[in-house]
Amino acid sequence: MSKRILFTLLAGAAFLCAPAQQQDGGISPEMLQQIRQSYRNTPQDKALRNALAGTPINTLARNQENLPAYDTHFSHRVESKGITDQKSSGRCWLFTGLNVMRAEAMARFGMPEFTFSPNFCFFYDQLEKANLFLQGVIDTRERPMDDRMVEWLFRNPLSDGGQFTGISDIIGKYGVVPQEVMPETYSSDNTAQMAYLIKLKLREQGLALRGQAAKGASEAALREEKARMLATVYRMLALSLGEPPAQFTWTRRDKDGKPVSTKTYTPLSFYEEYVGDDLAGNYVMLMNDPTREYYACYEIDYDRHRYDGHNWTYINLPMDDIKQIAIASIKDSTMMYFSCDVGKCLDLKRGWLDTDNYDYASLMGVTFGMDKRQRVQTFASGSSHAMTLMAVDLDGDGKPKKWMVENSWGADAGYQGHLIMTDRWFEEYMFRLVARKDYVPDRILRILEEEPIRLPAWDPMFADEL
Repeated sequence: MSKRILFTLLAGAAFLCAPAQQQDGGISPEMLQQIRQSYRNTPQDKALRNALAGTPINTLARNQENLPAYDTHFSHRVESKGITDQKSSGRCWLFTGLNVMRAEAMARFGMPEFTFSPNFCFFYDQLEKANLFLQGVIDTRERPMDDRMVEWLFRNPLSDGGQFTGISDIIGKYGVVPQEVMPETYSSDNTAQMAYLIKLKLREQGLALRGQAAKGASEAALREEKARMLATVYRMLALSLGEPPAQFTWTRRDKDGKPVSTKTYTPLSFYEEYVGDDLAGNYVMLMNDPTREYYACYEIDYDRHRYDGHNWTYINLPMDDIKQIAIASIKDSTMMYFSCDVGKCLDLKRGWLDTDNYDYASLMGVTFGMDKRQRVQTFASGSSHAMTLMAVDLDGDGKPKKWMVENSWGADAGYQGHLIMTDRWFEEYMFRLVARKDYVPDRILRILEEEPIRLPAWDPMFADEL
C-alpha cells in the first residue's frame, strides 16, 4: 500500500470518527425525548399556539392593566415647534443635534418656525466618512487583509448613522443652512440604495489603493489618488442629494411672517449668527454603561466622522448623576441630545415607553431576569436611536416620574411626534446624554482632564445611532 493511499484512509477514518467525539455536547435521541416530554401541550398551550400562529407577539403580550390613559402633563418642559422626519434614513443623530440647536435659535430670534437643513450636513458627513475610510486604508496598507483593523474598515466604509461628535465636527467645519436652502431629496430621505452604491465604490477604491501600495506607490501618490477617488464620491453625492451652496440669501421673518432681515450668508457665517456655539468645547457626552467603571473617561478609537476630527469621548456615570444633569438642563430651558434602546417595550401607537407595556413572561410562561448590565454584556441591549430630551415630570420631592423626547419620525408617530417614557424605562434603556458643561458639576468635568481609557472601534457597545 502506498503512503498516499494509507494517508487518505487514515484521514477518512479520522473524519468519520470526529462526530462521535463531539456527541457528548450534542442533542442525543435520549435528550430529545426528555425535552419533548417536558412540553405538556395542555389546552392552554394549544390555545396560545393557535393565537401566536396568526397574531404578532406584542399584540398578545400587551399588558391590559397598563393601557389606561397616561398623564401627559410635565412639570418642566422646553417648548419646541415642528416635528421633523428622518424618514427611511439613519440620520437620527443629525436630526437630534440640529433640533437642539433649532430650539435655541428659535427662542433667541423669536422665530415661530425654523429648521436647519439635515441634507446639507449629511452631504459633508458622507464625504468626510468616505475620506476617513480611504485614508484609513492608506494608513493600514502594510497590514494583511485579515488584520482586525483592516477588516473593520472594509466592513464599515460608510454609514448614515452617527453620534454627537459628528454634529460638532461636521457643523463646526462646514456650517449650516436653512432647510429651504438645501431641501431633502428622495435619496436623503431613503438612503439605502445610494449608500449601497457608494460603499461598493469605496471598497473597490480601497482595494485599488492597497494594490498601488503593494507595487511601491508612495504615501504622497496614494493621497493624490485618494483625492481623485473622492471626486467620484462627490459626484455621486451631488447627483443624489444636490450640491451644497457656497453662499445663499435668506430672509428671517417674525411671528407674523413679516421680513426682519435679508442677508447673504456662507454656511459658516450663518452658523456663527444663528448658532454661535463651540459644540466641541461647550458640551460633554455622558454615558451609562454598567459594564465599565464609573467616573472614568473613555475614548473610542477611530470612531469619528472626520479623519481630522475628534474621536468619540465620554464620561461614564451612574444614572443618578445623569438624571440630575438632565433635570438642571431642562429647568433652564435647554434641550439635550439623548440616545437609548428605543425598540424595547415601545408602544408606538401611544408613544409610550414603559417596562410594563408588554407581559412576555405570562404569554410564554418563562421569566426574563437579566438586568441592564447583563443585557449589555450579552448584546441584548445597546443604544440604537437618538432623540431630543426636552421634558421631565418631577414629584413633590423633586424625583423624576417620567420624561419626554422630541423624536424625528414625523408628527404622526407616537404622542404628537414625541415619545414619553417612565423613569424606570429611562433607567433601564437610556445610554447617552450630551449636556452643556454649564449643567455638569466640576467634580465630573475634572474627569475629562484624565487620560481616557482607549477602546477599539469595533467595540459592540458603540454602534452608530440610527
